[in-house]
Parts: sequence; C-alpha cells; structure tokens
Amino acid sequence: MDRLKAVQVFITIVEQGSLSSAADKLDMSRAMVTRYLSEMEQWAGVRLLNRTTRRLSLTSAGEGVYQQSLQLNALSQAVPVQQKHDAKELSGLVRISCSQSIAQSALSVAIPEFLQRYPNMAIDMQISNKSVNLIEERIDLAIRITNQLEPNLIARPLSTCHSVICAAPAFLKDKKIPTKPEDLELLECLTYSFFGRSLWNFEKEGEKHTVLVDGRLSANESVVLAEATLNGMGIAMQPYYSVAKYLATGQLVQLLPDYTPMPLGIYGVYTSRQNMPTTLRAVIDFLADWFTHSAHWQSLMQQR
Repeated sequence: MDRLKAVQVFITIVEQGSLSSAADKLDMSRAMVTRYLSEMEQWAGVRLLNRTTRRLSLTSAGEGVYQQSLQLNALSQAVPVQQKHDAKELSGLVRISCSQSIAQSALSVAIPEFLQRYPNMAIDMQISNKSVNLIEERIDLAIRITNQLEPNLIARPLSTCHSVICAAPAFLKDKKIPTKPEDLELLECLTYSFFGRSLWNFEKEGEKHTVLVDGRLSANESVVLAEATLNGMGIAMQPYYSVAKYLATGQLVQLLPDYTPMPLGIYGVYTSRQNMPTTLRAVIDFLADWFTHSAHWQSLMQQR
C-alpha cells in the first residue's frame, strides 16, 4: 500500500478521534481506513492505538510514530504538486483496468479521443476481466460492469450495460424457438463464469423471472462467448454493445424480446476523492461525458 497515504490516514484518525470520523473526513470507507491503520501498525511493528468502545488514544509507541508521521506529512506537503492546467498543459500517466469487451467496444474509441484533447497525457490500459486490487496493482481507475460494488472504493456511474439473449441462425435451425425464460433450461447456453453462477434474471411487466441455464462452454470473458455464439455453439446473454452490429446484419438473432435481462451499471472505480490527481480527474470527467454524449456509444446502446 501507499505508505504516505497510510501516514495521512493515521494522522487523520488521531486528529478526528475515531475511525468513522476519519473515514468521513477522508471520504473513504471505514474498511479502507482500518486497512491503512493495520498496515501502519505492521510497518511500525507495534500497536499504535488503544481502542475502547468510546474513544481512541495513542500508545506510547504510537505517540512517537505520530510525531514522525507529522514530520513526514509536512515534508510531503512541501513538495510541489500538480495544479489544475488546461488541456494542452496537463501531462502525466493514468493506468486504467477494464475488461476486453468494454475496451473493445467503448474505450478503443473513447481513449484516442481523450488523447487528442490532452496531447501531453498518456494512458496505460490493463485489459483483464479479473477484478484487480487497485492499490496493489497501482491502477488509477478501473471500469467495472457490476451491480455489486466493493464498499472500500469510490464509484462514479458512467452508463448502463443492457444485455440481450441471442443465438446464430445456424444454431436455431430445426429447434423450437424459446418463448419464455424457462425454455432455456432445455437448450445449450453459453455461460459467463462470473455472471450469477449461470442464473439468468429477467423482468417482464414488473414480474421477476429467474432461470438456471447450463451448457458445455463457459468463460470469464464475454468476447469469447460472443465469438462462440456467432459460430453456432449455443445461446448467450451478451452485452448489447458487444453484439449490436451482428444483430443488425442478421448474424445473430435476438431471443425472448419481451423479457428484459437484468441491467448492470458501468462505473469508473477509484480509491479516494482525497487529493485526487488532476490527471485522473480529467480522465474520469471525460469518460462520464463521453458515455453520456458519444454518438458511437449511443449507437451501441439497446433501444428500450
């Protein structure tokens, strides 16, 4: 973890007198504040705070660490930090983590537009469907598609991921076309390893429908499943933005059009708003605007 950040969190805990107050002051979750404190105590090799139900107080060893922390923090504050600049002056590197599907469909267009606007900026994209630890992997921003956000992170809503049930005409040939979710139980479905453990959730006229699907192929990346679907391997639940062009050309056919698959949020996830670098703020603000106004992205959004 970032030791300087841990020092600043430790100082705030002491000044505020509680973990909860420090979390509010730093705009962090209490879990993250607790983690930073734990790391500080591991680095110091001693317990730094006495904890009771009513208050926190420094141990004798903690008092010494606190004084050293104040000196270190004062030194860090004396180092010039990057101030707000215009687009041509702003420079620096931002590391982004995202899945292959959102990188291919959205960020492959959005990031070049960002770099044109900010000619001195650089972006390092880490393409992985694994939910990485932002601090340990030194990731500034993660683009996540989920309805289960981690409580220790800050998330800015960017857009919504609508899904569609689809299959290739070759797969559907000589098969009974499903008309309700329960019909999928008897058909070969291509499942996403991290998506509800093969439980597909739908809504129709306010009524919830859940069906357990199965098949011989599962994967942790929707792009792989999209290719398998195009090759007639089975029925898939795909992000609409990934398969819109194939539905338009007839290479894929939408199934169960009256049933709406559960939508997922698309978020920009980062560790804290406290002392956010101007470079990261520029990327987040740009993406929030891009997902809202980009003609490219709007063309990939499912028509509701």
